[in-house]
Amino acid sequence: MSEILKAFLSNDLMGFIQGIGLIGVFLVVFAESGLLVGFFLPGDSLLFTAGLLASSTFGLFNVWTLVIGAWICAVLGDNVGYEFGKRVGRNLFKREKSLLFNPENVMKAQEFYEKHGGKAIVIARFMPIVRTFAPVVAGIGNMNHARFTLFNLIGGTLWTWGMTFAGYFLGSIIPAEEVDKYLLPIIGGIVLLSVLPPLYHFYKENKRTIWEKLLEKIRRFFKYQI
Repeated sequence: MSEILKAFLSNDLMGFIQGIGLIGVFLVVFAESGLLVGFFLPGDSLLFTAGLLASSTFGLFNVWTLVIGAWICAVLGDNVGYEFGKRVGRNLFKREKSLLFNPENVMKAQEFYEKHGGKAIVIARFMPIVRTFAPVVAGIGNMNHARFTLFNLIGGTLWTWGMTFAGYFLGSIIPAEEVDKYLLPIIGGIVLLSVLPPLYHFYKENKRTIWEKLLEKIRRFFKYQI
């Protein structure tokens, strides 16, 4: 257990996955998708690295068992989050900030959901933190369950199958001794891509304010020059 924790804290995903095994991967995917305390878990990079370890280079897992199990856990996790939001989710807005819970995360997910509607369930799959809270917010908003299930299936399929097979493909074309050369930059790219949507959203929402401040600085500059 100490080795698993050490690997997790040191961001050694390969060591972490080898330590928790296939069932552990499934539990992490489920927790990040459906349990509020799972927002800090590495879903995207975990699936990618697990897919790599399932490739012929490593052969740690059977790729079909991995991807189908992860897909089931992701879909079930979102359904649990939806039911939780529908039944008791409104009380989250009244809770105070703590080590494992920040009400601002719920508010951000709600704003994202209100803007994108059902598509938010699909888009949120590729956004850390929002991925965990989006189904809860859908439940709070009493989104039609059949409609939620449809978007949940689409998002869960694109996310689990896409991330897992991307890692599997990488592992199939590079030798084991060169994995670190490619894995860390790719995971860094995944993390970067996952934060781009909220950054773009923030920029879009504050674009006018940013330009107003920039123009004001330009006016002041030329005023003092003259």
